[in-house]
Amino acid sequence: MANRIIGRKLTMGLLMVLFSSLISPLISLDGGEGMIKAAAAAAGDNNKGKLDPASTNYVVLDRNPKTGQERFFCLARGRCRFKIIQCPAQCPRRKPKKNRIVKACFADCSSRCETTCKHRLPNCNGFGSICYDPRFVGGDGTMFYFHGAKGGNFALVSDRHLHINAHFIGIRPVGRSRDFTWVQALAIMFESHSLVVAARRVAVWDDSVDVLSLLFDGVAIALPIEFDGEWRSQTGEVVVERTSEANSIRLTVSEMLEMEVRAVGIGEEENRTHGYGLPSGDAFAHLEMQFKLGRLSDDVEGVLGQTYRAGYISPVKKGVAMPMMGGEDRYQTPGFMSPHCGSCRFQLPNAISGEAATVDVVLY
Repeated sequence: MANRIIGRKLTMGLLMVLFSSLISPLISLDGGEGMIKAAAAAAGDNNKGKLDPASTNYVVLDRNPKTGQERFFCLARGRCRFKIIQCPAQCPRRKPKKNRIVKACFADCSSRCETTCKHRLPNCNGFGSICYDPRFVGGDGTMFYFHGAKGGNFALVSDRHLHINAHFIGIRPVGRSRDFTWVQALAIMFESHSLVVAARRVAVWDDSVDVLSLLFDGVAIALPIEFDGEWRSQTGEVVVERTSEANSIRLTVSEMLEMEVRAVGIGEEENRTHGYGLPSGDAFAHLEMQFKLGRLSDDVEGVLGQTYRAGYISPVKKGVAMPMMGGEDRYQTPGFMSPHCGSCRFQLPNAISGEAATVDVVLY
C-alpha cells in the first residue's frame, strides 16, 4: 500500500492521516482512481464547465459495508479537507453498468464538498459541449452553430500548451447554399504528443458495434473491450476509459483536459426528417463531446476555446433559432494534425508527429 501511496505522490503527513485510527480500516486505494490531477481554470467571469483542481483531489475508500455506496476521502485544501463524502443512494457507484439509464456518482471535494448523480455521457446542453450538426455550448454558456465545411479541419481550442482540431464531414444537398456538417474526428496535441479520436465509417448504424478509433502518438490504443476497460499512457498522463459497452469513452489529459465522447450515427428517420439527403451505404458516424479545460491562458483561441476567455462577449445573434458563429477563415488549419491557423496560439518547440498520426483513421 505504501508504494501505491508514494506512486500517487501523497505526502508522509497525509499518509499518517490516512492511517489514523479513525479511517484506516476503511481505506482501499485503487491504483490510480480518484487522483486525477487537474489545474485551475483561467481566471474569469465564468467557471462553469472548467476544471476545478480540488474537485477530483480524493482517495477512493472501501464501499459502505451496509449500503454498497462508494466513499471518498478528500485531500483538497478548504472546508472539505480530510472529510469523507459518500455517493447518494440514488447513484451508489462511480461506474454503473447501464450508464444510459443509470446515473453515476461524481465526487466533488472542492468548496462544494458533495457527491452528485450524473450521466457519464456528453451533456449536449452543458458547458463545453459540441453535438449534432454541429451545435456548440461555449464556456460562457452561449449556444451557437459553427458549420465549417465538408472535409475541412478547424481549431476548436488553441492555447500555448494545448491544441484541439476537429475534422468535419458533410454533405450539400442539391439546391442548398451550405453543407450539413458533423465532427468525425478530433486531433488533440499537447507537449510533443498527439491523441486522435475518430468515428469509423459504417454503412448502417448499430449502436452495439463499436466504431471508435483511438491513437496515441500514431499508435493504436488497445482499449479493453469490456465495460469499464481502461488504458493509460506510460507516464499515466493520458487516461482513456470506456463508459458504455460500445461507442462511449471518457478521456483525461492530466492538468489540461477532461472530456466525454460518444460516437453516434444518422438513421433513416433522422435523415428524412432533417432532409440531409445522405447517400445509401453511409450512416455518417460522428462524435458528440463535452469538454472541461484546464491551464487556459488569457488569450486562448479556437471556435470553442475563445468562449473561455475572461470578459469574452459572444458575437452571435441572440434570440434566433440558429445563432451562427463565423470564423472559418481564422480557425481553418491546413491539415488534421496541423496546429497552425490565422488565430492559433499553440506554442511548443517539439514538432507533432504530423499526418502519420492518422494511420488507420479514415478521414473523409
